[in-house]
Amino acid sequence: MRTIKDIDIKDKTVLVRADFNVPIFDGRVESDLRIRAVVPTLELLREHGAKKIIIISHLGRPKGWDEELSLAPVAEVLDELVGKVRFVPEVYGIGVEEAVATMGTGEILVLENLRFFPGEEKNSREFAEKIVQATGAEIFVQDGFAVLHRAHASTAAITELLPSYAGLLVEKEVLNFEKVLEAPARPLVVVIGGAKVEDKAPLIEKFLGLADKIVVGGKIAADGYEAESDKIYVAEDFDETRAGRRMDIGPVATSKIADLIKDAKTVIWNGLLGKAEDPAYATASTIVAEVMGEKTGAETVICGGDTTGFVENLMLYHPELEYSLISTGGGASLEFLLGKELPGLVPLFIS
Repeated sequence: MRTIKDIDIKDKTVLVRADFNVPIFDGRVESDLRIRAVVPTLELLREHGAKKIIIISHLGRPKGWDEELSLAPVAEVLDELVGKVRFVPEVYGIGVEEAVATMGTGEILVLENLRFFPGEEKNSREFAEKIVQATGAEIFVQDGFAVLHRAHASTAAITELLPSYAGLLVEKEVLNFEKVLEAPARPLVVVIGGAKVEDKAPLIEKFLGLADKIVVGGKIAADGYEAESDKIYVAEDFDETRAGRRMDIGPVATSKIADLIKDAKTVIWNGLLGKAEDPAYATASTIVAEVMGEKTGAETVICGGDTTGFVENLMLYHPELEYSLISTGGGASLEFLLGKELPGLVPLFIS
């Protein structure tokens, strides 16, 4: 895989695809963890003499222009983290050209939400060309792991126009996933939750031949998932409502899962174990997150959009928790684990 550590970026104008799809409420960023995730790449670009750094990203799923999903608040947070950051409410055109022309060495310019423009999700080469022309970019750096499974203009089409390299975050995610897939320290325990068995069945099947133990919780277990192998432990008790609805796995299952995690050398967790958006039913997921975050000398990988979001929120109150990888990729991490080809990752490998 080609990375930014392999090239000379001195005096170059670099276009960076970041993942700034962060929670925003009332114009304020609620969690800056994904913004901070790209900081090492930006610092390396500055340290190695990049002349200008322009960042592109998406936020949410807007249907056309939506001021509530502007990246302006993200640019403000990034400026607080690394300094010398400006924002322009365009992705191409004269406004971008003028902003780039006035940038000083090492300055960072954040462009507007890519998904305000239909060309992004259509993987439009013309849209990508407009961005390249307006920014004057000479190198493209892909550091948005979460979008690598999308064939969009900022992941696929743009790589046909510029020399393309992985940023430090993408490199970290890929190397961590390759490690747990190809040479995991054992015992390897895989914890799988979530709501839809059809989504997680391929993951269970994938790890049957690799994991030492697979744990199944969440609504999958609550709906009566039946294990077909003694490698699989399915939660056996549940926290229920008065009406008998199973909302979280119970104390017996939670205790058994915690013990398995404590004894493991590698743990992968994908999918919440209960309806964790309700604090009353977040007990099992919280305990699993804490046990994993307190482990030392082990590989601990969190993946899946809901799961990473839950852990990121927990870390706001418990910053002492540490993990080998909190994957920024939801669908991308799942598809990588399943061995599927990611359209945004393929162009970064040496052919």
